Amino acid sequence: MVSPAPERREEILSTAAEVFAAQGYNATTVRKIADAAGMLAGSLYYHFDSKESMLDEILASFLSELWARYDAVLAAGLGPRETIEALVTESFREIDQRRAAVAIFQRESRHLQGHPRFGYLADSQHGFEKAWLGTLERGVAAGVFRTDLDVRLTYRFVRDTVWVAASWYRPGGQHSPEEIARQYLSMVLEGIALRT
Repeated sequence: MVSPAPERREEILSTAAEVFAAQGYNATTVRKIADAAGMLAGSLYYHFDSKESMLDEILASFLSELWARYDAVLAAGLGPRETIEALVTESFREIDQRRAAVAIFQRESRHLQGHPRFGYLADSQHGFEKAWLGTLERGVAAGVFRTDLDVRLTYRFVRDTVWVAASWYRPGGQHSPEEIARQYLSMVLEGIALRT
């Protein structure tokens, strides 16, 4: 048996990600993915055993890439403000490169966490929370961020306002991901930075 071409497999995953992002996992059928990929539904099974497998691969590769970016930031020994700036910038870069996967993660992860195959989603959510909350707490303790800052509320605000960009951001638009991050950070950090 000839193995499927990796380029075609990636094209199918990219198409599936766009369909899942636009229609939601439950509303997406193998036939819809196949139609969007320009192939017969049965031909998809040459590449993947189910739509669940496609979704799993999309989400697992997205999170692996994002965690590689985040781990590099967290290991860099930056101060709290610089760490927040770098995490936000890496988040916008990930939205730029994998917008559909980010949208799927935002829309579907809570529901999918209940399935054993997607247990890693809850682990990632916990890891995100730990990284962001730890950085914010470190900033409050160091006097970089306000002492009256509710770090959990701030984390939720920053997380949600960054990731919702996947719903409107389009790669190749007027602003680069770095420019969007810079403007976003300018708005956010003036609200949480220590006033002198």
